[in-house]
Amino acid sequence: MYKKINYIAAVLVLFTGITAQAQVNSQSTYSEYGLGNIKPLALPQLRAMGGIASGVFKPSGYNNINMQNPASYSGISMATVDIGMSGSFTTLKQGSLSEKSFNGALSHIALAFPIVNGKSGISFGLLPYSQVGYEYTKQSSVGGTNYTSIYSGEGGLSKAYLGFGQQIGSHFRVGGNVEYLFGNLVKSSSIEMDLVGAKYTRIQDKNSVGGVAFSYGAQYEIPLGTKKRITLGYSGSSSSTVNSTRTYLASQYLKNSTGDEDAFIDTLTSIKGKETKLKLPLTHSFGFTIQRDNKWMFGADYRMGGWKKLAIDGENQGLQDSWGVSAGGQYTPDVTSIGSYFKRIDYRLGFMYDKTYIQRSGQDIKQQAITLGFGLPLAPSRYSFYKLNFTTEIGQRGTLSNGLVKENYINFHVGFTLNDTWFIKNKLY
Repeated sequence: MYKKINYIAAVLVLFTGITAQAQVNSQSTYSEYGLGNIKPLALPQLRAMGGIASGVFKPSGYNNINMQNPASYSGISMATVDIGMSGSFTTLKQGSLSEKSFNGALSHIALAFPIVNGKSGISFGLLPYSQVGYEYTKQSSVGGTNYTSIYSGEGGLSKAYLGFGQQIGSHFRVGGNVEYLFGNLVKSSSIEMDLVGAKYTRIQDKNSVGGVAFSYGAQYEIPLGTKKRITLGYSGSSSSTVNSTRTYLASQYLKNSTGDEDAFIDTLTSIKGKETKLKLPLTHSFGFTIQRDNKWMFGADYRMGGWKKLAIDGENQGLQDSWGVSAGGQYTPDVTSIGSYFKRIDYRLGFMYDKTYIQRSGQDIKQQAITLGFGLPLAPSRYSFYKLNFTTEIGQRGTLSNGLVKENYINFHVGFTLNDTWFIKNKLY
């Protein structure tokens, strides 16, 4: 048992180091705005069902960690570990132009444990919150002189959380997470003139974020018999203010005859280590699931976020409030089947639609995707159960209207789930 704890601790340290060093992990023009592309706070098994989470308690006999609604931690009956990775193929289109890219990274690690009384549980872990990664140019001409504007950004925010969930009575559950949000948001812009010996100007704006936020949730269960139930759920996050350190640098540089950057000339403006605040929005999510234990489950979520109030260093980011819906479910033909492995697989399908917090050229930037996945049980040991969860998201973001960019993407997620009975003493006979 202690070997397993040491193994998980080593993986957590490795994962934290890799996450802290990661820079470019997406390629999306729309990640330029706000905090970047906001990532769903759901593991692959829930993302395969469209990302439903608010009303998800225990989809099957396996323990799954649902950090989006911490009330669900009260159902954790075994020590549970979930580690995963993700990859994305993205195609950007604007008019007749097209560009393809691929990015991949470790995606999450989460652990959960039951409390002695069997009606409460705790969970902690690390997962991405937002991603920034883009680079594009714009051409212009003034007074016969050609200008090239270069825009780029990288980084993103990660979230470490510690949560607790408690069963109250027979049908009601509540829970909460304390979260630490951290990472760097780096945005750069350069202006280059088509003149011999011209001086070029670059502006880099970096916000290093680190601060505490809170999320919470509740669930109410309506029994429909011994094996069927409806679960109503609510989850949300508080309008927290986190710390940020801003570094702003405007400088000039030269290029050599081959077009490569040659020499730094001068610093025009410099702001280093300015202590600022980042105001996060209030978010809400409402959902339900209806299920037959160890057989099938279907559910839906509706979510909304007050991103119009997002401010960095007291400056409103010009975003709009967002909303979205998800629907999906899973089906397991026969969880106890011995003769057919395929009958013990969880088959998952879902759909998601979001009006994001971005509006450009009078167009709301929307995102939609079809999701599907599988939960593949692995051979159990005496006290342990294992499952591999595969998820694919096929979707698009944006539009070609008004000269905007349309993104088509295929995201892949893989998660390894371990359910184990720790802290049990072996008996000698």
